[in-house]
Amino acid sequence: MMVKRIHLSILSSACVIVAWYLITSVFQLVPPHFLPSPLLVIDDFLRISRVPFAGHTLAGHVLISFKLVLWAFLMAVVAGVSLGIVMGWYPVIDRLVNPIFQIVRPIPPLAWIPLAIVWFGIGTASKVFVIWLSAFVPSLINTYIGMKMVDPVLINAARVYGARDRALLYDVAIPSSIPLILTGIRLSLNNAWMTIVAAELVAATGGLGYIMQIARRTLEPSVIILGMLSIGVLGTVMTRLVMILERKICPWRV
Repeated sequence: MMVKRIHLSILSSACVIVAWYLITSVFQLVPPHFLPSPLLVIDDFLRISRVPFAGHTLAGHVLISFKLVLWAFLMAVVAGVSLGIVMGWYPVIDRLVNPIFQIVRPIPPLAWIPLAIVWFGIGTASKVFVIWLSAFVPSLINTYIGMKMVDPVLINAARVYGARDRALLYDVAIPSSIPLILTGIRLSLNNAWMTIVAAELVAATGGLGYIMQIARRTLEPSVIILGMLSIGVLGTVMTRLVMILERKICPWRV
């Protein structure tokens, strides 16, 4: 089954690339300034891999964005899962925190950029904060729902055998919530990568979002597409790693 999925993924990607090539290079149905040929994107990939563009090579920009996403993602998961567990298990904490969370939750992470600059300046901290916000919400919501959906039969059975509140939490509630917690972690990772371009608008000096902004100013759409594809590939690889972890921890979900 896994091999079949990989083959289908490769086939679908190949079809998209071939169609892209035919539209832009062979039939020239779309002008290059609107959608450049994949050959131009490959040329830019080879060029930026060797010669710095906007201060760094492609590997340097990838590393900058990867560090931002990784730090923000890890902090968001720790904070979101922890708060979700506490809110889902203790009704008093839920009643105190949930109203505030429901007010703040609809605010888009990008709307926090001006305030992030005021709080943290134009350095790395403000970028991490914006990415953290976008990744924090899915982890908290999925963990909270997972805790609320714990089967009461399991809790009552554990109480019959003498389990107290602490044992119920660590031995029953949290293990039962792990599938939804892992789903929230995966969604948090996706949100982190989707926010990286906007986060790097904050006075960045490197990163994939930064080279896309520079390419927009210099009218190089092929570099913009290269940045987009790089984000897509990195996000996909990291998401696959989380899915592998999910299959190891929850094999019954596969």
